[in-house]
Amino acid sequence: MSHAWIQNLLFLGLLLALAVPLGPFIAKVMEGERTFLHPVLGPVERGIYRLMGISGEEDMGWKTYAWAIAFINLLGIAAVFALQNAQAALPLNPEAMGKLPTDLALNTAVSFVTNTNWQNYGGESTMSYLTQMLGLTVQNFLSAATAMAVLVALIRGLVRRTSNGIGNAWADLVRSTLYVLLPLSLVMALLLVSQGVIQNLAAYVHTASGQVIAMGPVASQVAIKMLGTNGGGFFNANSAHPFENPNALSNLIQMLAIFVIPAALCLTFGRMVKDRRQGWAVLAAMSVIFVLALSVTTWAESKGNAGLKQLPVDQVVSVHQGGGNMEGKEVRFGSGATSLFATITTSASCGAINGWHDSFNPLGGLVPLWLMELGEVVFGGVGSGLYGMLLFALVGVFIGGLMVGRTPEYLGKKIEAFEMKMASIAILLPSAAILIGTAAAVLSTAATASISNPGPHGFTQVLYAFSSCAQNNGSAFGGLNGNIPFYNYGLALAMLVGRFGVIFPVLAVAGSLGRKKVTPEGLGTLPTHTPLFVAVLVGVVLLVGALTYLPALALGPIAEQLSLR
Repeated sequence: MSHAWIQNLLFLGLLLALAVPLGPFIAKVMEGERTFLHPVLGPVERGIYRLMGISGEEDMGWKTYAWAIAFINLLGIAAVFALQNAQAALPLNPEAMGKLPTDLALNTAVSFVTNTNWQNYGGESTMSYLTQMLGLTVQNFLSAATAMAVLVALIRGLVRRTSNGIGNAWADLVRSTLYVLLPLSLVMALLLVSQGVIQNLAAYVHTASGQVIAMGPVASQVAIKMLGTNGGGFFNANSAHPFENPNALSNLIQMLAIFVIPAALCLTFGRMVKDRRQGWAVLAAMSVIFVLALSVTTWAESKGNAGLKQLPVDQVVSVHQGGGNMEGKEVRFGSGATSLFATITTSASCGAINGWHDSFNPLGGLVPLWLMELGEVVFGGVGSGLYGMLLFALVGVFIGGLMVGRTPEYLGKKIEAFEMKMASIAILLPSAAILIGTAAAVLSTAATASISNPGPHGFTQVLYAFSSCAQNNGSAFGGLNGNIPFYNYGLALAMLVGRFGVIFPVLAVAGSLGRKKVTPEGLGTLPTHTPLFVAVLVGVVLLVGALTYLPALALGPIAEQLSLR
């Protein structure tokens, strides 16, 4: 498995090479500075403002900003829900896909608007081309742009002095979509097509033997599903499907796409606060946790399937298993690339998968589950990962301030009771949705009937589903039938709580910080760009994750691991 470790190092090197130039570019875009794209896209941006009847220069308070974000997302839920119900009568539906059940349509609408992209359906057998493009793909852009806008608003709160405004939500949404997400998606879609990902509006192919081969505009959706850390697959098999992910190179491109914007946004943060060291410190904290998690997953999956050791089969297969645990994995990628993909997609808020997490060894499956439960802050979603990590940074400096008996500060802004209350709400609400939702599911006869495996593994399936949805990841452990009213409605509620239960407190923190004066650094100030602060930040993230979820994890993957002999 030495090639797996080489692959991991190559990935990290390429990621850093891409993030370094992209971070400052995003900062220029979000600050309204001129870039090389403005001669072409500048008139388009101004035309959008005129069409919307708004001024891109208007400065909003945090409540007005929050209302604008809520409004565009509510419209998105309504539009996707209506589109799914009307698709049978609309064009670009070569397989005559019908209306979706109400509970499934609502779950899907909420899922894509919240950047979760949890799928209780098979795309190629449920959604028309028009629904995939006009409904789901559009929300892939808007949900990513929403989180980028909220992040930039929080950064402005840290930078501005005695200001009631945190920026313009409409301008932030337009700029992040027009200058960042669209150009990158165009480039990536072309790269994917060059590797064999399909992009067409052709009818499905029906063979003489009765086999149906699905077609469709796949590359354009896959590009933004990865770059926007969305994850919803055009096909039910997601990135394990050869039409979505044909080979090792396309697999590498997709993995880099998941992390490139979240990593770059750390450097965007450093540039916008006028101290690049701050961005590097946050990026270092994320990288430390990611490397630790990746090491455990790769090691666990390289050991092969422990269950095979008990079977009377060839010793080369049962004991040595040189290729690692290959159950549920594509031979195109192997256990090494699948372990890397799984760790990336659950570190980020991306539900894409190229292997069956349900088939991972218990420790291998525990890591993706726990990464989601940490709050999707290890790189995390586009925008959402960094604003989540910045909340942990506020908690870290607050703890540091208590240790030295001084009012804590972050980037010159005093962190007081209001900020701590909002940070606590944002951290605890998704956790409550996960644990309460899981408890309700295991007490429900209908919900437990959907579990495919008894015992600890079945419990993990349920815990993974609520963790994935409440933390807006969207990946599925597998083996759980989520397409029943209990899960469709329950998981939709978890998605809403996990998304807006964090966004609104973050914007409240941004508004509060923006109104404060900057306090000069003193002897008691905790430097937030040093290795010590990186260690504090990593410690806070890991401790919160451990203390919150350890009892639940003990009932699932830990118990399953201890049962192996």
